[in-house]
Amino acid sequence: MTTIGLIGSGHIGSTVARLAVDAGHDVVLSNSRGPETLTGLVAELGEHASAATAAGAAAAGEIVVVTIPLVKYREVPVEPLRGKIVIDTNNYYPQRDGHIAELDDESTTVSELLQAHLPESKVVKAFNNIHFQHLVSLPRPAGDPGRSALPIAGDDAAAKKAVTDLLDSFGYDVVDAGPLAEGWRFQRDTAAYGVPYTDSWPSPADPRPGGADLVGDLLARAQRYRDMTD
Repeated sequence: MTTIGLIGSGHIGSTVARLAVDAGHDVVLSNSRGPETLTGLVAELGEHASAATAAGAAAAGEIVVVTIPLVKYREVPVEPLRGKIVIDTNNYYPQRDGHIAELDDESTTVSELLQAHLPESKVVKAFNNIHFQHLVSLPRPAGDPGRSALPIAGDDAAAKKAVTDLLDSFGYDVVDAGPLAEGWRFQRDTAAYGVPYTDSWPSPADPRPGGADLVGDLLARAQRYRDMTD
């Protein structure tokens, strides 16, 4: 089993922690307010969960999930994440994050920003295109015809394999969208953002399985749309 560090323990972070504990992994949670504010969540998750500072969660995790508002990405500790796999769940919301010029002009992507901040880490984009209530309700065993798939992107093949194995333990298949530069294909306002798992995004109502074929088709649709509009 794997120890998962979490930098951020909001809706997605706490949901990932629940899935990890249910799959038999250990989790070390953190947030911006201090580990003492996570006592209730740790108690709810049980003996496989603990809380620490962000630096402590980064140091403890074999795989570390960064799930904080994008505008705060430069606050992610660099040193304890050197050489580690880092899962980035983020999306760019200008109304929340303010305008970021290199994202507005599409010269880079959200997860490439985090990779540039963590040059010696292995960043994999995942969990950003699904509502947290769908994420917790859609896991299925391997081979189940109703199993959903999540897209990932990353530049390191071994890191993507480790994240694929982790998501498999959570109850999800994976569709590899390619390198981090291709992560835009499942960012907000694309066909693969939320759409595979519900008819009513962003509402958590009526989750539906989104299998690998559907997710792959929607990723391809994003590319076709860009090709038409460029």
